[in-house]
Amino acid sequence: MSDCIIAASILSADFARLGEEVDNVLAAGADWVHFDVMDNHYVPNLTIGPMVCEALRKHGVSAPIDVHLMIEPVDRIVPDFAKAGASLISFHPEASRHVHRTIQLIKSHGCRAGLVLNPATPVDILDWALPDLDLVLLMSVNPGFGGQAFIASALDKLRMVRDMIDRSGWPVRLEIDGGVKVGNIGEIAAAGADTFVAGSAIFGAKDYAKVVAAMRREVAAVKQTPA
Repeated sequence: MSDCIIAASILSADFARLGEEVDNVLAAGADWVHFDVMDNHYVPNLTIGPMVCEALRKHGVSAPIDVHLMIEPVDRIVPDFAKAGASLISFHPEASRHVHRTIQLIKSHGCRAGLVLNPATPVDILDWALPDLDLVLLMSVNPGFGGQAFIASALDKLRMVRDMIDRSGWPVRLEIDGGVKVGNIGEIAAAGADTFVAGSAIFGAKDYAKVVAAMRREVAAVKQTPA
């Protein structure tokens, strides 16, 4: 579970040529396509829905599509994203009246399930939900907009959740989203993340492959450093 996954957030891509952008970022070495779904209700922004996910699949995208639902209520839209081709669907506990029921709903439609914790959301919920999850996503910015600065306290939270996952023995990925870039990804990896969402850091560069490769080098350097 220690392998590094780079999930390219298309929130920062050029939507006028989204298919081409996704092709290019995957060719540049990204592993997953990260899909930010915002409803102008749970978060103060409005983005994309299942039709865009389905369009990418029809375009020929075969890489995992990592759907982060920043919507409330969440259950209504889960089947639509599963049908549209989502590989993994993550949601915020505040957006679900019954967290385990939402996890079960996601899995019943053939997708992996993730739970998302905002910067100020306590980790205690994981004491009860972790065995049923495939991924925990920690937000290192407050959700709603791309290009925000990394909130430093997320590092302590990463360490806490990494310890919880390791002690549990469950094969749960630990993802981080918000302000991830070449300059801090090593520190983030050292704190325990194994899956890294990067949007503006990649799509804002001229050479996507150069940025992705630099990120992997920083993560690899951390793994090679003796504890």
